[in-house]
Amino acid sequence: MFKSIINFWKGKDFMSKVLGDFETMLNDSETMFVLVNKRLTGEDTETDIKDTIYKMDRTINKLQRDIRKRVIEHFALQPTVDMPTSLILMSVVKDAERLGDYAKNLYEVTELLQRPYDKGYYEDLFDSMDKKLLDIFQKTKKCFIDSDEKLAQEIVDIERGIVKACDTGIEKLAKSKLETNQAVCSTLTLRYYKRICAHLGNIASSVYMPLTDLDHFDEKTRQGEVQ
Repeated sequence: MFKSIINFWKGKDFMSKVLGDFETMLNDSETMFVLVNKRLTGEDTETDIKDTIYKMDRTINKLQRDIRKRVIEHFALQPTVDMPTSLILMSVVKDAERLGDYAKNLYEVTELLQRPYDKGYYEDLFDSMDKKLLDIFQKTKKCFIDSDEKLAQEIVDIERGIVKACDTGIEKLAKSKLETNQAVCSTLTLRYYKRICAHLGNIASSVYMPLTDLDHFDEKTRQGEVQ
């Protein structure tokens, strides 16, 4: 259904503009994510990224409002024909907006962190999650725009592994004797990684999940209990 909907609207002004803005939301949140992770790991501690992060977050929020406004206006003109399209778009733009929020939250962790994560410590606890999430960012954009169901399912499978690793990492931290600042910031980082991963998974799963299950593809499916 999703593929037929997207194919029907591709090339039309309404969908072209909406998909373009939606892709911009994903691109901006990905850029925020990259900048923040460089700060977390000490790869870049000199560049002042605060204004950039907050400006991008405001842009993402504005694009979400603009897309929703256009969808509502368009739906008012074509209420029957475009209802599935409208509901899907309203759902995924919310997820895209949350990506920006969590990237901003990660930046706030960098302000709390007394020193960047040591490379060895980061690799041991986070196990290249930043690189894996960056890969999912790129694959999610492609699978949604191309309506690629196979790639979407691949993303969801990868996501389950990252979510599980985040939970395991938090359990490990709870039992550790790390200094308070490092333990708290590491826990927040894992939590925000997990939520970013979940929202990317929501966007990817919208390619093949029934409309009734959008936004509910969360706990059971991420624990491997897909019905």
